[in-house]
Amino acid sequence: MSDDKTLILKLQNRDETAFSLVYDKYSAALYGVIIRLCKDEHDAKNLLQDTFMTIWDKADGYDFDKGRFYTWAHRIARNKTLNFLRKSDKLIQVEDLSVYKNRTEEVTDKLDDLKLKGTIKRLDAHHQRAIELVYFNGLTHREAHEEMNVPLGTFKSYIKQALKQLQQSYIKITVFITILIEVMR
Repeated sequence: MSDDKTLILKLQNRDETAFSLVYDKYSAALYGVIIRLCKDEHDAKNLLQDTFMTIWDKADGYDFDKGRFYTWAHRIARNKTLNFLRKSDKLIQVEDLSVYKNRTEEVTDKLDDLKLKGTIKRLDAHHQRAIELVYFNGLTHREAHEEMNVPLGTFKSYIKQALKQLQQSYIKITVFITILIEVMR
């Protein structure tokens, strides 16, 4: 512990050798944290480098009395990764594209949303929940089955059954609309 404290004190005094030793000691563990969150090797390497740049820049902010150095560094790595994932989430629209839509597209989109929500509401509660977790909340099947507290195989069958029911529902609606159009001609 005293060796670790000496190393961190040297790092806080901007000792490059100490920084290199800190990197050697903690980089593998911090990389593990980052790769588990972002699941992309290229991004994880960049985030690890960014984490260590922050450790270098803010080392004097570490307080021995508030906890272990690894915990402090872990928090930096985790926060950097989560911030990166929030910024790069392709499912979240960050710019206003409404100027490119015309009014009829907007109404059509709202009707499509209402149809989808109405169709999903017709599913059994467990099927609704499974679809919601995966397609609207963005969870993986593994995360969602734990959230629902059911076996992974059961959860996957919920998704498969729900998608099949949604497909059949849309086929019925399409057939009905086609017949209605033919009758009206």
